[in-house]
Amino acid sequence: MKTIKNTILAMALVCFALSGCSKTTVETEAPATLKSALADKFYIGTALNQAQFTGVDTASIRLIKEQFSAIVPENCMKSEVIHPEEGRFDFTQADRFVDFGEANNLFITGHCLIWHSQTPQWLFVDEQGKDVSREVLIERMKNHITAVVSRYKGKIKGWDVVNEAILDDGSYRESKFYTIIGEEFIPLAFQFAHEADPDVELYYNDYSMANEGKRNGVVAMVKSIQEKGIRIDGIGMQGHIGMQYPAIEEFEKSLTAFAALGVNVMITELDLTVLPSPQGDVGADVAQTVKYQQEMNPYPDGLPKEVEAAWTARFNEFFKLFFKYQDKITRVTLWGVSDGDSWKNDWPVFGRTDYALLFDRNYQPKPIVNLIISESELTGF
Repeated sequence: MKTIKNTILAMALVCFALSGCSKTTVETEAPATLKSALADKFYIGTALNQAQFTGVDTASIRLIKEQFSAIVPENCMKSEVIHPEEGRFDFTQADRFVDFGEANNLFITGHCLIWHSQTPQWLFVDEQGKDVSREVLIERMKNHITAVVSRYKGKIKGWDVVNEAILDDGSYRESKFYTIIGEEFIPLAFQFAHEADPDVELYYNDYSMANEGKRNGVVAMVKSIQEKGIRIDGIGMQGHIGMQYPAIEEFEKSLTAFAALGVNVMITELDLTVLPSPQGDVGADVAQTVKYQQEMNPYPDGLPKEVEAAWTARFNEFFKLFFKYQDKITRVTLWGVSDGDSWKNDWPVFGRTDYALLFDRNYQPKPIVNLIISESELTGF
């Protein structure tokens, strides 16, 4: 029987090679993608910009459909876009983002409901421009969360409810939400989101989560929410990493500390900058920008091979960590589709050329993609 099978296969291969054969019965397996390779481990996601979810950037759309199983919006659901004036919502972009996700059977995360940045000023002031009372801000916050979450009930599967509310030392950021309402604004936001959609997953999301101070502050904050009997389903560890920071051991400590709270852990906003930082070890505070300096843009025409190899090895170490804790991690999301989309080209120094994502500027997979796929095959349960 084995001889017969081998003969048939040989004939088929000969037929394929001959120009006179118009058809072959030889079937080849489709190459593995990130989405298929990681399907039994965690969602692999990406952030979308407007050109992508509206269909303009067709090259990115091809990659999104082929490689990713989850999406999150970069900007279209932030309050300055979706709620620019009191009493007026603009869901135009957000609707198209959600429609894109549903049409392509993607896990959709909403980003974000409460954040100190990219928030319209009207939310915090009265007609005279003075800070509103605690009661007024709570009511405005509730109205915003209720309207947005209710609109996408059953469509969006998880929400970044509160974003970046804890500082690196573990203290509360003195945003307007904090100075007017106090630390209670966080559990209130989770309560309002749950009331608007009892089935949606609710997350806290922040950067520099490997810092011990922030780790302890976030743990304390989440425990306080849980003690109030309010639901919180996950913690998003923003993965804005560099070649030297954070120490992967510290990142692992935070990951396990968060998982010990009984919530899911997500790796969010993942990218790896290869460029030097003018400020040393930095996180992702969008307010910290620096004027362009030539020495801060060392690779405008491409990465030297040794630098690319080091970048690949560094990224691979983090994915090995994610595989190690695949029973605790539910999603790993890149902050952009290809290098040309990355915000790291413009932050903290505007106008640089960075190489922070898994796909290059020609939408081709970097060596790290096949490495992740290969590693995933060795780490199944």
